[in-house]
Formats: sequence, C-alpha cells, structure tokens
Amino acid sequence: MRKFEKISFEQFKKDIKDDKELYASYSLPKRSTKNSAGYDFEALYDYTLKPGEIMKIPTGVKVVMESDDVLFLIDRSSMGFKYNIRMCNQVGVIDADYYNSDNEGHMWIKIQNEGDKDYIVKKGDAMIQGIFIKYLKTDDDIESNVERNGGIGSTNK
Repeated sequence: MRKFEKISFEQFKKDIKDDKELYASYSLPKRSTKNSAGYDFEALYDYTLKPGEIMKIPTGVKVVMESDDVLFLIDRSSMGFKYNIRMCNQVGVIDADYYNSDNEGHMWIKIQNEGDKDYIVKKGDAMIQGIFIKYLKTDDDIESNVERNGGIGSTNK
C-alpha cells in the first residue's frame, strides 16, 4: 500500500500551529496530469523567500509505503529553471520506516533562493514533488535489525 496522510492534529500543533481551520484546509499531494510521475505537495501558507535566504518548510504530510519503496522529494522543474530555487539537500530521500519516526514521519523541506528576486509562494501553490521508486538490494546484502526511532538524520545516530 502506498498513500499520503496528514500528520495528526497534535503533531501539526507542535510543528506548525494550533489552528484547526488551517489543518482542515490543506490537501494531500496529488498528480497534476494524467502522466505526471510526481505528486505535487502544496504550500500550507503564504511565504516569501528573499534572495540568499534559506527556509525550512513543513508539509503537514506523512507517507505509508511498501518496505522496498522510497519516496524522493524533488524540486519542481520550474523552481530551479525559472526562479533559481533549490532544495538544500537537492533530493529528499524518505525511507518506508520514516513513517514510524518520533515526529510521525512528518516530511519537511528546506529551500534556498539562489536567484536575485523574491520567490513568492501562495497557500495551495505546488512547491515540490514526490516520486515513488522501488529499490533493489545487493545479493549479499546484510539485513539490519535496527529500527528507526527518530526523524531527519536519525539513521546516522
């Protein structure tokens, strides 16, 4: 099974804001066209990213997927091509067990404006895209029995 879910309202309050109207108003990622590979994530609120500025942005979304799936979070082509906006980590790699992390699997993005103009995003604008991919293991892979118990960067602890 593969599906997007909203984080709980409790997590939303902790990470974003105690605002039930805002929580109820945002949409889960969806494909924009029949043949889109990526699921567009929409901005939860308006923001402006000034030239040179870096911003950490919540999505309000978590994802359930098969154990051999990975979700890549990638810039939308227009962000870099038209506006020179980049994700700070270039590609976000969301593992299947991130769903069970201590932040409920809440996905965040961090973007930087490398252009010379303000980058203005309105609530509901598509800001990044997520693409599901099956991955393979080597024939001599040694399976880890370590379970994730943290959020971003937790597999390095």
